[in-house]
Amino acid sequence: MSGQTKIASPEARTAALKDALSKKGLIPEGALEGVIQTASEEWDPKNGARVVARAWVDADFRKRLLEDGTKACAELGYEGIQGEYIVALEDEPTRHNVIVCTQCSCTAWPVLGLPADWYKSPEYRARVVREPRKVLHEMGLDLAKDIAIRVWETSAETRYMVIPCRPEGTEGWSEEQLASLVTREALVGIALVTSA
Repeated sequence: MSGQTKIASPEARTAALKDALSKKGLIPEGALEGVIQTASEEWDPKNGARVVARAWVDADFRKRLLEDGTKACAELGYEGIQGEYIVALEDEPTRHNVIVCTQCSCTAWPVLGLPADWYKSPEYRARVVREPRKVLHEMGLDLAKDIAIRVWETSAETRYMVIPCRPEGTEGWSEEQLASLVTREALVGIALVTSA
């Protein structure tokens, strides 16, 4: 196959880009390693679960979260890059929220972690906007027909997170117990929170 260019692996391309930017002085020494460490050690859906659990047990915090998600999340120490414009969307018994970024895979990293592969997939990004009920069904979530589904477009200026409905039978549970029920999928809106 002469004349064809061999495409380098993503890892090789990443290393070459890092090397080129470093040689030009565009990446400060240790900056990438710092971001990688933050991504692996600090950005976690468990952070979002803690935010939701606090909102379930603290009405004043819930109000602040709905008024200014960025500021409320920062109260719990969840802030920084990709966490600047957090908007909390509250599910209700008759309305379910789901988030998507149709252009790429924007999320609120400090509270949702890095996006899952399904969230980044072109199929999810294109279809959940057009046929949300069908996509949610395919992902394992069947909602009653009388529950409205609202799809929210995350962007560089707005990073959404869902506050799912608190499951019945969890009265008196601690924040830690409640947080253990909340998954990344529930924070994005493709799953419900159950006490099972």
